[in-house]
Amino acid sequence: MRPVSGSGRLVLAATPLGDVRDASPRLVEALATADVVAAEDTRRLRNLANALDVAPTGRVVSFYDQVETTRLPGLVEALHAGRTVLLVTDAGMPSVSDPGYRLVAACVAEGIAVTCLPGPSAVTTALAVSGLPSDRFCFDGFPPRKQGERQRWFAALASEPRTCVFFESPHRLAATLADAAAVLGADRRAAVCRELTKTYEEVRRGGLGELAEWAAGGVKGEVTVVLAPGEPAAGPSMGSLVAEVKQRVADGERLKSAAAEVAEAAGVSKKALYDAVVSGG
Repeated sequence: MRPVSGSGRLVLAATPLGDVRDASPRLVEALATADVVAAEDTRRLRNLANALDVAPTGRVVSFYDQVETTRLPGLVEALHAGRTVLLVTDAGMPSVSDPGYRLVAACVAEGIAVTCLPGPSAVTTALAVSGLPSDRFCFDGFPPRKQGERQRWFAALASEPRTCVFFESPHRLAATLADAAAVLGADRRAAVCRELTKTYEEVRRGGLGELAEWAAGGVKGEVTVVLAPGEPAAGPSMGSLVAEVKQRVADGERLKSAAAEVAEAAGVSKKALYDAVVSGG
């Protein structure tokens, strides 16, 4: 890691999801004082600044997915020169399915200070209002666009013990929920959170089948989906394990080693399985 060559620092700042009143005083101050403001959309940044009655005094540059890599060297150079770079996205927290991760990783590698002005996030906002367990959760970004990949993506969540939050575009929501219902079951609970903090905020809660039917009528706006935890996958029965051990013994393996290997693979007691085989299962 290179030593810090200046006093520059990268500041990640959360921006309002919809209601400008959710902007923090620290965001307003940072917009007014940063040497460089890297924005996902410079037009939306100017609209936000106007709404907050603040005028950025630093250089404003665009920083969206397609230019993120090419912008990195210049921003890192500015940071090494002692500049403060403020990174904002269109709404919510930078780096969370938005530009920012690569810049943060570059700063960490270069020994540049990185800090954050916390604030709005669609992930935690949707989780809070979903009515689903929030003590443990994961965030999975956007589901794949192709149906086959998307169904396999949901299959991996079948026994996920945590509540899962993901984003989806409104025009793909109906198909995504239909795939989720087909793979995970129509009764698996979920919440679809639309236009969070905005005038037409809507939270629909129910089973995946019910929500898929609702979404088939058309949905508009920014969408965050919260999926209830799955049931733990049922392990193999002791009877099936005994049968497997007996088959392996019939094929020439020693009983003790066969029972030990089968028990370890299934996550059960070696002694319990051995005793079950000896006692006749």
